[in-house]
Amino acid sequence: MAKAGQIAKRQASKIESADRKLARATGASRDSHFMKALGFVSDLADQPPLVALSALTIGAGIVTGRKHLARAGVRMLLSHLAATQVKSFVKGRVDRTRPFVMLDGGRYHGKKGRSSAKSETSFPSGHTAGAVAVARAVAREYPEHAGTGYALAATAAAVQIPRGTHFASDIVAGALIGLVTEALVTLVLPTRDKLD
Repeated sequence: MAKAGQIAKRQASKIESADRKLARATGASRDSHFMKALGFVSDLADQPPLVALSALTIGAGIVTGRKHLARAGVRMLLSHLAATQVKSFVKGRVDRTRPFVMLDGGRYHGKKGRSSAKSETSFPSGHTAGAVAVARAVAREYPEHAGTGYALAATAAAVQIPRGTHFASDIVAGALIGLVTEALVTLVLPTRDKLD
């Protein structure tokens, strides 16, 4: 058992080392006008915009009498809320400095903890968790739009690395949270093909 723990620590150390290397390689452009513009776009994957998009989808479905659209909005909202809860639970138990701290000359660390300081809450990426959950929810209801949804979610996630807001492993963890929570919502909310 102790040997497995040592192997896990070595693997985690390798991942952290790769994360820091990638952050240093891409973070130099984080203050450019282009990256700031991309940052604005990626902020559309933050909690308020995704909740608003979900609510607007529900409303549009109700107003137009399109039950399928309203159901898609409900699936989006529930998936996003579930992803946010899981992300918040994990963030509340892991203190990991954000890349910008390290890039600005500060010290990097990743450890168990309960800090709520923005600079200490890199893991996992909430933007990614929410964007992936919503994209997957849209894909369940409208498979013909899956590619667009996934591309938007991937863009919102990927830009976090050169912005210096998240490490690559934060993005991967956020994506997994988004996928798992949306799958759990699907257990309770029937999909389009099961209702039609």
